[in-house]
Amino acid sequence: MLLTTPPAACIVPPGVFDAFGWCPSDELEWRRPPTCWDDAARIDGSNPARMVFVFHARERDGQGTFLPRELARLHAIGLGLRDEEALAPWAIDDASDGLYERRMRPREVLWLAADNLNALFWGLHDWAHFHNHGPFVHVAWTELQCDASALAWLWANRERVPLDEAAWERVRRDVEALCQTRFSTEKVPWVEGTLAAERVQRLLARITRS
Repeated sequence: MLLTTPPAACIVPPGVFDAFGWCPSDELEWRRPPTCWDDAARIDGSNPARMVFVFHARERDGQGTFLPRELARLHAIGLGLRDEEALAPWAIDDASDGLYERRMRPREVLWLAADNLNALFWGLHDWAHFHNHGPFVHVAWTELQCDASALAWLWANRERVPLDEAAWERVRRDVEALCQTRFSTEKVPWVEGTLAAERVQRLLARITRS
C-alpha cells in the first residue's frame, strides 16, 4: 500500500534543520500482514516493536550498502520475508545522514513494515527524519517537527490505514504528552496549542515552506 506523505510546513525555529525538505517527501510504501493490525497500541515513547524499514529488492545493486543491515524477517512477522535485508533499527540517524550526504531519495531505497499503530506512527516519524536533515542539537524541536509530520500524514491516510478520528485524536494526545516531556527535559518553553488538531491538519502543503 502506498501512503501519501506530501511535504509538511516547517513549524520549528530557524537553525533546527540545516536542510529542511532537502528531498521533498511524496509517498511511502507500507506493508503489514493482512490479518494483523493493532490500532489500539498507545504512543508511549517505547521502542516500536515489529517496525522496520526494508530495502527494496532492486536496491541490491549496492547503492545503499553503506547502511547497517539486519535480516528483515527478524523484525517483520507475517510478511513472508526470507533473505530480504532491513535497515538496522538502531541506525535511523545513520540513514538520515547517509541518505542526505549521498542525495539518495528514501523511497527508492526503503519501504516500511509495521503491523500496529505505534509502529506505523514511528515509521512515519522516521520518514520525516529522512527528508529533513539537521544536526540534532535541538532535540525537542527536531522531534516535534517529525512528530507533527507523522500526525499530519496519519490524518491524510486515515481511510487507507484505516484509522477513525477518535483513534487519531488519541494518538495526537499521546504525542503531545511526549513532546511536552521532551521540552520540559530540555527546559525549553512549551507553547500550548502547538499540536492542536486543527493546526496539525493544516500542516500538509504541496510546497514545503521553511
